[in-house]
Amino acid sequence: MNIKNTALPLILSTLLTACAGYGPMAAAPARVADGVLTDARGMTLYVFDKDAAGSGKSVCNGPCATNWPPLMVMEGEAGGADYSVVTRDDGGKQWAFKGKPLYRWLKDQKPGDKTGDGFNNVWHTATP
Repeated sequence: MNIKNTALPLILSTLLTACAGYGPMAAAPARVADGVLTDARGMTLYVFDKDAAGSGKSVCNGPCATNWPPLMVMEGEAGGADYSVVTRDDGGKQWAFKGKPLYRWLKDQKPGDKTGDGFNNVWHTATP
């Protein structure tokens, strides 16, 4: 028996087993447009200075979240690369970029608007 003929199937089998359950790569929850992160509709995403990067939670809840709607994780989505998931006070799941939760601004009306940048010196456009 030739070792080359038996090694290849063994290597392929090992690789397939190691990769099982990973499935296709999910699309990132945000895109980059004009130097800032945007949602799927092209709306600017923001970060909040009062959120601690890597804490796994958002401190913008209640009326704050009404004005700054969180970028929510849909069922079946999972983090990866620079994106992670944080748990909100209400139990909902929100996207974070490099550990900072992502939000939209209620007063942005169309894709490309950045009217929330610098708001109260604690809200900033999310940048890659």
